[in-house]
Amino acid sequence: MWRSREGAAPAKSSAPPRIPTPSPRPAWVLANRRAARPVTYGAPEPIGSLQEHYNNLCKEKSKKMNPFILHILQEVDEEIEQGLEGITLNVAGNNQLIPMERVTGDDFWILSKVLEKNPYIKGLDVRYNVLHDVGAYYAAKLLQKQYNLIYLNLMFNDIGPEGGDLIAKALYKNVTLKHLRMTGNKIENEGGMSFAAMLQINSSLEKLDLGDCDLEESTVHLSHMLKENHCLVELHMSKHGVRNGGIKQLCDALYLNKSLRYLDVSCNKITRDGMVFLADVLKNNTTLEVIDLSFNRIETAGAKCLSETLTSHNRSLKALSVVSNNIEGEGLVALSQSVKTNLTLSNIYIWGNKLDEATCVAYSELIQMGCLKPDNTDVEPYVVDGRVYLAEVSNGLKKHYYWTPTYGEACMHSANAGFNLVPVGEHL
Repeated sequence: MWRSREGAAPAKSSAPPRIPTPSPRPAWVLANRRAARPVTYGAPEPIGSLQEHYNNLCKEKSKKMNPFILHILQEVDEEIEQGLEGITLNVAGNNQLIPMERVTGDDFWILSKVLEKNPYIKGLDVRYNVLHDVGAYYAAKLLQKQYNLIYLNLMFNDIGPEGGDLIAKALYKNVTLKHLRMTGNKIENEGGMSFAAMLQINSSLEKLDLGDCDLEESTVHLSHMLKENHCLVELHMSKHGVRNGGIKQLCDALYLNKSLRYLDVSCNKITRDGMVFLADVLKNNTTLEVIDLSFNRIETAGAKCLSETLTSHNRSLKALSVVSNNIEGEGLVALSQSVKTNLTLSNIYIWGNKLDEATCVAYSELIQMGCLKPDNTDVEPYVVDGRVYLAEVSNGLKKHYYWTPTYGEACMHSANAGFNLVPVGEHL
């Protein structure tokens, strides 16, 4: 059951400010209300320079200007002048290439007002900042007013249950957002329940990441949601503490769900017994294309169970990751046979298991025969003294999940195969 927050210890004095409450209304809420306009879904009129608008708003609201935001807005203004559209505004707080000052909740208030009527901004990336629940309040307001935004990344912003609840409630009426990342925000069961309830009504969100959000036993509510929702394409549930009972609940829902194509249940507590349920549903489900089981413990028996289904029944799954699952050679070889006979299964990731000689030979042969492309796996064969070994290469479903490289191509297909196999939205 979902745990209640009643009886929680009082917040320390260093905690971020609480979000606005209905009464009394803080001055910054009233200021926000004065700028409100009637809701319209028509294309908003473009405004002038974003940089100038931000500068003027900071002076009007008597707020300190964030030089990092100012710099990013200047770059976006230049892109708009060049005629670019569908721009993602990247104010990520882990940018190491330019001097930066992390965005606070108050900073985001001003930024959200700058973006309210801009038709050129389709994505907003504010990961690794310090928005807290105050910033989540303004993010929710933005979702109610900005009808061009299709991508919002709030990853690791110290947003709690109240902030998560606000964002979820804003999505009841929002019909444009397609991709939302809440990764690493500790919204806990209270916030998670709000998202599960929202997804039974929302008909536009296609990709949701609730990984590492301190949710426990979330599968009860999320599996019920999957029975009702027919729009969600990608769901990330890493670090949810999912056990075999939880994977069974998800599999029961997947018999009915016909939209989900990418399921991420990595970093959970699923064992070989859970693979019985997954293997059974894969015999009937023709929608799932990518499954991430990394960092569980399905072992050899679980791998063989999956292999039997993928060899004889399923012809829709394209990618499977079983990285670090305590699988021995027999199970890994069985999966290699699935790749050999199943022409749809094009990507498989096995590093972190027990790679014996038979495994090394099997995957070396797959690559040499052309059954498995080198970019579609995380191992590469090499030979020493006549014996075949496998080395790790930096390929995977989501290698750049928590970070992106500071040089080179940030969205390499081989390193982020899951996102390319199941694309959601033009700029996502």
